Amino acid sequence: MNTLELTIDNTSFWAFLGYLMLLFAIGVYASKYASKGIEEYFVAGRNLNKYVVALSAVVSGRSAWLLLGFSAMAYVNGVAAFWAAAGYIIVEFWMFWYYAPRLRRFSEANDVITIPDFFAAKFGDTNNHLRIITVIVITVFMVAYVSAQLVAGGKTFAASFDISQSQGMLISAAIIMLYTLVGGFLAVSLTDVVQAMFMLFSLVVVPLIAITVAGGWSVVAEELVAQKADYFDPFAIAAGTIIGFLGIGLGSFGSPHILVRYISIKDSNSFRTVAITGTIWNIVMAVGALLVGFSARVYFPSLNAFTAGDVENAFPTLAKYILNPALFGIVVASIFAAIMSTADSQLLVAASALVRDIYQKIIKKDEEIPNQKLVLYSRLSVLLLIVIALLLGLWAEQQIFWLVLFAWGGLGAAIGSTALLALFWEGTTRQGVIAGILTGTISIFIWKNVPVLNALIYELIPTFFLALLVTVAVSKATKAK
Repeated sequence: MNTLELTIDNTSFWAFLGYLMLLFAIGVYASKYASKGIEEYFVAGRNLNKYVVALSAVVSGRSAWLLLGFSAMAYVNGVAAFWAAAGYIIVEFWMFWYYAPRLRRFSEANDVITIPDFFAAKFGDTNNHLRIITVIVITVFMVAYVSAQLVAGGKTFAASFDISQSQGMLISAAIIMLYTLVGGFLAVSLTDVVQAMFMLFSLVVVPLIAITVAGGWSVVAEELVAQKADYFDPFAIAAGTIIGFLGIGLGSFGSPHILVRYISIKDSNSFRTVAITGTIWNIVMAVGALLVGFSARVYFPSLNAFTAGDVENAFPTLAKYILNPALFGIVVASIFAAIMSTADSQLLVAASALVRDIYQKIIKKDEEIPNQKLVLYSRLSVLLLIVIALLLGLWAEQQIFWLVLFAWGGLGAAIGSTALLALFWEGTTRQGVIAGILTGTISIFIWKNVPVLNALIYELIPTFFLALLVTVAVSKATKAK
């Protein structure tokens, strides 16, 4: 089958535009609160509802990777792709239940707003070396992560409407920038709830309609097995690949855009409700994305059906083919919901590292800075960072899945391993954390770029545990001092 050439009905465009107007309205609503001060702008004054935190944490962690990357994995690998979802579902349930309450209580007691704040408060970072190192690592990987979201936006526009991928990236950047600049973290969190609804709707409706139209599940399953005999074998992939897929969950420990949700909740005793709500949402969305990949393979067994032969266009291509224009507009909105719910959070995390940790805590540490000035600089930082991310995205050629996994892995190895020890092992020292962060950052670049190592296993797993071991070893060596 050749690449689909389908006419875009104006109804799709207006449905998508209605979604964007809703996001901007939320941004305007939140702008007054966000302008009160830096704590309100970056963590919503630690006053978020438990259900908002649950949905916001889940959708900000999934990004375009779930709808485009994971559904593409399911298209290629079959049911074995679910190992990639199982890893983060298990880890994030544990984090909601045990990790989040401890981080929330510590953050309020020590006026912590950012992850560099957390490390500095935990280890008495008087010379700011630990804070600076953490800021650099977070900013580098966050910008790469945002770039991946903009690439996803460009692909979605190219597959859905009659424009180029580069033009789609520019539009995506403009949309994300506008409501993030105006509304800050409150706007981001409230829009995440709306975006979670759009994502869930599309991940349920699209596969349900596709499977029904194809003749039912038995027909779909028979066709998939005919194409690939082991399509429903969870162990059809190598053991190393399964371990790599499961290891994706380790990245959650080091993702500041997820961790900041824990800091922002109003009541630290609400995390059990958050754990149950968030886990149910995670499971339903993962199963939906898996079924999208299955359905797309039935309808389009050849990659030639997708724009540029890119399997990551499977979801929008399938939706365009089976849905009426209004529903297709909602699906496009859901893909952008996945993109925006991650990119906006990451922009705020990176901006908070620059304004809170570099400007307020280091450059102007002995001065009283007006809140309005801090909020202004925060908004300017968001603008600067999205421009850098856009330029990187226009230059990058990697697929969304692997670009996201590299940034996710870098944060997990460098920040996740050390933050985990800092929260749960009293023997952790400042020197150990610095050594662990540097080890995780350097080793993941090496593992990713050495073909022999990269072919063995997903780089997050060995580098996470290497950073963990180095942190423990250096902490033990420096504890007496």
